[in-house]
Amino acid sequence: MRGVKVVTGAAAAVLLLACMGPAPALADTIEAALVRAYQTNPQLNAQRAFVRSTDENVPQALSGYRPRVSITASGGYQYTDATTSGQAAHGTQIPRAVGATISQTLFNGFQTGNRTRAAESQVSGSREALRNIEQTVLFSAASIYMDYLRDAAIVEVQRSNTRVLEQTLKQTRDRFNVGEVTRTDVAQSEAQLAAGRTQQLTAESNLNTTRSNFRRIIGSEPSNLAPGSPVDRFLPANLNAAIELALTQNPNVTAAMFGVDVNFLNVKIAEGALFPSVTLQATAQQAYEQSLIIQRQFQASAIAQISVPVYQGGAEYSLIRQSKESLAQQRLVLEQTRDQARANVVTAWGQLVAGKAQVSSAQAQVTASEIALNGVREEAKAGQRTTLDVLNAQQALVNARNALVVAQHDRVVASYSVLQSVGRLSTQVLNLPTSTYDPSVHYQQVRDSWAGVRTPDGR
Repeated sequence: MRGVKVVTGAAAAVLLLACMGPAPALADTIEAALVRAYQTNPQLNAQRAFVRSTDENVPQALSGYRPRVSITASGGYQYTDATTSGQAAHGTQIPRAVGATISQTLFNGFQTGNRTRAAESQVSGSREALRNIEQTVLFSAASIYMDYLRDAAIVEVQRSNTRVLEQTLKQTRDRFNVGEVTRTDVAQSEAQLAAGRTQQLTAESNLNTTRSNFRRIIGSEPSNLAPGSPVDRFLPANLNAAIELALTQNPNVTAAMFGVDVNFLNVKIAEGALFPSVTLQATAQQAYEQSLIIQRQFQASAIAQISVPVYQGGAEYSLIRQSKESLAQQRLVLEQTRDQARANVVTAWGQLVAGKAQVSSAQAQVTASEIALNGVREEAKAGQRTTLDVLNAQQALVNARNALVVAQHDRVVASYSVLQSVGRLSTQVLNLPTSTYDPSVHYQQVRDSWAGVRTPDGR
């Protein structure tokens, strides 16, 4: 069985015609819908921009290894009138100077290295968050695709039911006119037809809502949708394998792991404040007319400075303790995330197993309901069944067909849910015909950038 492709009896015609449309060769596929969502979904593109902004944390941390250079210049007007040891001196000057200062941190308690490693872990964590959003968007796209197929098929089932009930009412009135049935039978047919029309209107309203959500998630209007199929071929062989996979590949789990790394390095950064720091500073300055007796002056210096923190009010100790508590918290979050990932896999796997059984049961229900309806109609012609029996059998068949459509929908969605819960719902695993967004490209473009305000795309 492959998704909504395997159906039984009259439900097959309803479902395939509603979903595929008049031109199956040009039908939109679930793979094409997933590609459009992957390329254009605004939530996903916003997360990609966030990852690019997080990349900049690394060159910011690396700046601690690099020198700092500043240039100063001054100029103005100065008048002097002074007496020194009986000597009078007065006059005007135009003092001016230009200089440069270069400072380089030689040691700061390993804070720069730890900040760099923490920034790299933040980048890795943001990539896992991006992978989680990618999975969410792809799952939403697959779900809304199947939702539209389900709701369109249900609309056709209800429309077909309305046409049958209209024909039944006509036949009942004809039989009433010749005295074969009573006015009660006519009223029962009219009531059932009114109920059928209400169900049809409800189904059409649900389809309109699904259509708007389809446009919101996938970015286009649904048209000539081809049947969807489950992705069982990409799933682990059993539940235990799925759980093991989720504990290592689920993006929520891996993001929490990188969060532990970041918090551990934050402890090391805070502890670095207790270490001495060593800096080197070189300056050079050319000055003119700084005083009445000095017309030109050049100065240059190179100074190494060691600063040993002794006590700074206790803030640094509090920050260390705070960082350790944050690390402990993040480790607990990791355990919680693993437990949640395990629970999600078990739930999704159970829905998948149940979905397979529900499709088989629903197919059998449709077949039995069709046989029962045909039998009740024949017995009604012989006077052994009432009009109400026929109407009830017709409604039972409609309910069975709806149940089959829903079961096939749930079967496909459940397979995507399992793939998402183990962390493998991606364009690469699904072999979708699209180029994959690679966040490492932007990272390599900016990591070692020393200067420049333009982004790699030219902004």
